[in-house]
Amino acid sequence: MLKIAYHPIFKHPLPEGHRFPMVKYELLPQQLLHEGTCTSENFYTPDFPQDEVILAAHDSIYYENLVQLNLKPSEVRKIGFPLSKELVQRERIIADGTLKGCEYALKHGIAMNIAGGTHHAYSNRGEAFCMLNDQAIGAQYLIDHKVGSKILIVDLDVHQGNGTAEIFQENEAVFTFSMHGRGNYPFKKETSDLDIPLEKGTSDKEYLSILKKTLPQLLEKVQPQFIFYLCGVDVVATDKLGTLGMSLEGCRERDRFVLQACRDNKIPVQCSMGGGYSPDIKTIVEAHANTFRLAQEIYF
Repeated sequence: MLKIAYHPIFKHPLPEGHRFPMVKYELLPQQLLHEGTCTSENFYTPDFPQDEVILAAHDSIYYENLVQLNLKPSEVRKIGFPLSKELVQRERIIADGTLKGCEYALKHGIAMNIAGGTHHAYSNRGEAFCMLNDQAIGAQYLIDHKVGSKILIVDLDVHQGNGTAEIFQENEAVFTFSMHGRGNYPFKKETSDLDIPLEKGTSDKEYLSILKKTLPQLLEKVQPQFIFYLCGVDVVATDKLGTLGMSLEGCRERDRFVLQACRDNKIPVQCSMGGGYSPDIKTIVEAHANTFRLAQEIYF
């Protein structure tokens, strides 16, 4: 069975007019249930992970200041959300959704998180709506518990996974791959193990051609025992914060190719949703829903 992390805390209240579309975390599971892609049995409720699991990927002073709400105003501004106890609880629960998803993926081949993909969180700071790096925490957990000696992170969000790159910059057990918009935030990029910056307006054809050439080569080279897939839908042309020119169908084909490659190679995969900022919330929900539909189709 496809297992999906969801918690009501994912939809966090924000000030009126805030550009982050929190409502998608409520609408997406509703859509999946309404159309019959999922039933209530598919969803599991994450909780708070153990602090030591988070601290394996994050600096202890930063984490303590985050939990105690003692970040400097400048640090909070970089995160982009008003700091609160509930916000930090939300971030910890998202991380646990991905951690538990690792276990489900090892059992069923795949697991999903309705939220997550917080790849701008560095080991010692937060940025751009990210405070704790859920997939980095998950990857470090798998390594520390000897579940896998080689992890591949496939980050196809339109923004580079700068925090993920920094966390694993000296860790040979994790290979970080980021394919993103060259002109997108972050404007000062970190160095992933493989970065593919794409030009403004990159089309479905060009994007998919690069991906279909690159991913099989990576699987052959890295020989991963587990994959984390960050499947942000901010690659579509309508996205307010993206610079690429993909269609919904192109984004869907991207997900199909990645998930089919994981399935064909018998590599467990955990998927976190990442970004999506199109003006019409229906576009965001539809793009994300496609990923879950494909997971059901390909795996179950």
